[in-house]
Amino acid sequence: MVVRKITDGISWIGAIDWDRRLFDALVPTPKGTSYNAYLVQGADKTALIDTVDEEMEMELVTNLMTEKINTLDYVVINHAEQDHSGCLPLILDLYPGSMVVTNGKCRELLIEFFGIEDCRIMVIEDQQTLDLGGKTLRFHLTPWVHWPDTMLTQVVEDNVLFTGDFLGSHLATSDLFIHDPERLYESAKRYYAEIMMPFAGSIGGYLDLIEGLDISIIAPSHGPLYDNPSLILGYYREWATGAPKNTAVIAYVTMHGSTKKMVDILSNALIAEGVHVERFDLTQSDTGLLAMALVEAQTIIIATPTVLFGAHPLAVHAAYLTAAIKPKAKYATVIGSFGWGGKTVKQISDMIAPLKCEILDPVYVKGQAVEKDITALKQLARTIREKHAESS
Repeated sequence: MVVRKITDGISWIGAIDWDRRLFDALVPTPKGTSYNAYLVQGADKTALIDTVDEEMEMELVTNLMTEKINTLDYVVINHAEQDHSGCLPLILDLYPGSMVVTNGKCRELLIEFFGIEDCRIMVIEDQQTLDLGGKTLRFHLTPWVHWPDTMLTQVVEDNVLFTGDFLGSHLATSDLFIHDPERLYESAKRYYAEIMMPFAGSIGGYLDLIEGLDISIIAPSHGPLYDNPSLILGYYREWATGAPKNTAVIAYVTMHGSTKKMVDILSNALIAEGVHVERFDLTQSDTGLLAMALVEAQTIIIATPTVLFGAHPLAVHAAYLTAAIKPKAKYATVIGSFGWGGKTVKQISDMIAPLKCEILDPVYVKGQAVEKDITALKQLARTIREKHAESS
């Protein structure tokens, strides 16, 4: 790997993971990812900003050697998750004079994860600064994007902001900066949907903070950097605080075709009512694409047959993930079929209850949908259209 200059005295020295297709054994990463570590060299002191995933430790060490870093004064950890801190024990062994710089919550996690000696950790407070000689680090505590320990590190003189996971993207690219809005939008929205959306309530205030700092370069822990910060900040503002759109997302699974026929009927009825439809066959769909669709959806529909006494496992998985990532949808419902009984509607409704959506009347039928069921599906489409109109 090569070291890449960001500006005088600040370099990218991380690792690109071109082939990673699943993150945390959960999040699809179809375009790979990167683990961004940064070197800030002042006239008197040198600081490493975050490390990389343990599997990529030789990339980081090689880059440090390439830069002839014989002395490292500080290792700033913005977030304790192992894809950023995994190499910390090795770095502390290689540079025995270095100190870890982080906040109190992150300190606790680093000690628990790695057994880091407390005497090697410098705990900082919000807005505290650290002078490297001509380069001043200022720390901004930003809990809950997306862990309780997260913080941002600013190089005051250069208007560079290291944002950790915040504002990142899972995108392996040779480009240090990203300038293609279309390419940025897809990767950044997927990342927001999968990782940041559960914390949308905190994000607006942190966007205000960043916009007040007059930042020239945003340097996240994953994906390319932004030398046009307003672009990514604008996207996040819309995703986190904008009103949901006139969209219904249908996540469905079918066993013998009856549920799919219901989905087809409802989809066509919604289109006829002027509602935009996004639908996902859960046997085939990338859950990241489903998450992206949920970012701005106003209505969520889980469609499932009954397996024994409850919903199909894929529908259960979709309902669990939907509740976990907390989209801002206002309405939700369940449709599907059963053979001889079950508690599917209650099961799914209870699972998505944390979203605090209004649960619209379900359409749950025995066997194939007949005329009265088709009428109920069309009425559901009208209700969704009316609800969306009331909310606009």
